[in-house]
Amino acid sequence: MSRVPVPRLARVIAGVVFAGFAAVYVLAGSPLAAVAFGLQLVHVSPGLRRFRRPWLPAVQALVCYTAVLGFGTSVGILGFVGGSLLLTRAWPLAVPVAVSAAVIGPADSVISMVLVSLVIYGLTRLAERVEEVHAARLALAMAAAAEERLRIAAELNDGIGRGLAGIAGGVRLALDRPENAGEVLGEVVAAARRSLADARAAAAGYRATSLTPEVTTARAMLAAAGAEVEVRAGHTEPLGPAGALLATVLREVVVGAVRQNTVRKCLIETVTAHGTVRLRVVHDGARTADDEGLAESARQAALAGGGLSTDLTAEGWLTVETVLPALAADQGASAPAEDPLAYRLSVALLVAVLLGFSAKALLAVPAHLFAPAAACLAVIVVMQVRSVTGRHMAALAVMALLAFAPIPVFGRVWLGVPGFLAGPVLLAFPAAVAWPLAGCVMAGTAVAAVLLGLPAPVTVNFTVSTLVTGLVMYGLVRLAQLVRELREARQGLARSAVVEERLRAARDLHDLLGSSLAAILLRCELARRLDPERARAELAEVLAMTGKAEADLRVVSGGRVAVSLADEAETARSVLAAAGVRAEVSLAHGALPGEVDAVLGTVLREAVTNVLRHSAARHCVITTAAEEGGVRLGVRNDGAGGGRAVGANAGGVRPGASGDGAGAGGARGDGADAGGARGDRAGAGGGAGGAGVRPGSAGLGNLTTRLAVLGGRLGTARDGDRFELTAWAPVPRDMAAIAPSAVPAGDDRAGRAPY
Repeated sequence: MSRVPVPRLARVIAGVVFAGFAAVYVLAGSPLAAVAFGLQLVHVSPGLRRFRRPWLPAVQALVCYTAVLGFGTSVGILGFVGGSLLLTRAWPLAVPVAVSAAVIGPADSVISMVLVSLVIYGLTRLAERVEEVHAARLALAMAAAAEERLRIAAELNDGIGRGLAGIAGGVRLALDRPENAGEVLGEVVAAARRSLADARAAAAGYRATSLTPEVTTARAMLAAAGAEVEVRAGHTEPLGPAGALLATVLREVVVGAVRQNTVRKCLIETVTAHGTVRLRVVHDGARTADDEGLAESARQAALAGGGLSTDLTAEGWLTVETVLPALAADQGASAPAEDPLAYRLSVALLVAVLLGFSAKALLAVPAHLFAPAAACLAVIVVMQVRSVTGRHMAALAVMALLAFAPIPVFGRVWLGVPGFLAGPVLLAFPAAVAWPLAGCVMAGTAVAAVLLGLPAPVTVNFTVSTLVTGLVMYGLVRLAQLVRELREARQGLARSAVVEERLRAARDLHDLLGSSLAAILLRCELARRLDPERARAELAEVLAMTGKAEADLRVVSGGRVAVSLADEAETARSVLAAAGVRAEVSLAHGALPGEVDAVLGTVLREAVTNVLRHSAARHCVITTAAEEGGVRLGVRNDGAGGGRAVGANAGGVRPGASGDGAGAGGARGDGADAGGARGDRAGAGGGAGGAGVRPGSAGLGNLTTRLAVLGGRLGTARDGDRFELTAWAPVPRDMAAIAPSAVPAGDDRAGRAPY
């Protein structure tokens, strides 16, 4: 699409065609045609629209009839009056204008008047349609996002919302009837586990149609491994089922490369063409082209009608290429881009103009040449209509032959036909080629006129008319194309808004609601193992956490994020202590903007969840500090590489103890994480680091994305069994200058495990 704003381009095209009409009459000796053209611009130019008044057609009629009756101008100039009337509520008055033209002038000039009226009306309406579609594109995207948000809210409230209500009701029943607490808590734990599984499944489903989150995760993983990454994204979202499979392939390839610890350069490229989407990953960290981890993906690609191939060069560069059919993810969101009104108006007017110009030519053809002339013009009309759908070189060749070869036979009446060739030429080629070719068509017309011995004024008239006819053809088709391109762009924006809404919901499900549900599950498991008095205290905490989870659900459904770093730090201290992890919390940051506070709070929540899910930590340190014009959050834990055993590990149950409950994350060792990756496949090197999100999981991509929006960054480091996650976000200078509110480090009473 042109760099010129599309509505302006549409107005320019219409204005140039109108100027061409006026130029024909000015060259014929009627300067009043320039005045008629200026008045016509009132209907096209936004800056002149304030002059659209009922008296405007009357003024234009006065000018044009003065030119016709006072200066002998062709009645074709009355087309300006007819076109203006067609654009107003007084459009029936265009008929008397046409009748007056028929009374005053010859038949061919009357045809010209009717054609000019139709073209002025059509181009003006098409330009207005372009402006309408362009103005509505953002509104459509916002409406699509809002509709998707409502759909997600209804879906989550129907499933997870009911689960949370059931958890809250069960906890209240256990508090009211202590004698049945054991049985009730068993049901509550089952409900919490189902809700957590539903949240993970929903997050995986929202992510599945998009490849973008996995590309973000892959970039972060490779960058953390010290590799240089180049991403060339040539696809459009959502990809539908293909997106889930391509994300799996990308994850497997990148995790394999990082595991080898030799990758230094990596290229990730996607291309959509010929009904397929292609993912190509090239890196220098492979030792062999055989990768057992890709066998299942290759089988799935074959079942989907595509394929997966690998190739290893002698220099050690591995190329993994996957090709899949590019199926639409949402049939309902993929309405045809063609605008029926604009397309029909364009084609109808184009056919009318072609038939009108053909009729003008046939009126001047001798009777004995009428049949061959009509046959030639019929072929040209068919070729012209074909040019609407694209460039057809054979059709252009036929039109070029029929535009010039019959001139020696038909004489000057055929000199108007080359204009039929100029239009398709302007449509078929880039501007740098099209305009010189159109100039050649005009030059050919001028040479033919000279060879026929026509006077100079007539030669100029035919030459200019060739350009004007070409511009009319070009304008009618090009404006319809602009409407289609804008509709395609508008639908692309709507699809992108829907994808972004789904990814936002997936991030919030994983980072907010998933963590809250995991904490609820941990507390419920703990309450089952404690004496009644201590269990009541834990159940009271569960009720409070359930309320927080319900608030998180509202956030996922499109509500306002209400996460605070300080609140999350206190929650982390409590949850870690319940899990038997000694927590030290020291917050030394100043005042934070709301977005920074919410994002760092979310990072902390996800980091603590991973400490509990993916390590055997006994000690965790959470710190914040002002650093480099921003705030730095650090979460450091021991026990990295040793995943927490199945069971709650609460109330003194050490790792490896028996238990039938879920871990703090609510997932068994081979369960799916929030991003849908299985625990036995996502880790690079076989283990997770604790606070650091496992390579390949949803968490790393989510946190990286959230921080990147603020201009921040995420980092991880591992030293033996110790793991540290760091997050930095910028803070405005005026806020950074505010003194930090001292938050004491967790002491043994607050942070030591209760054993």
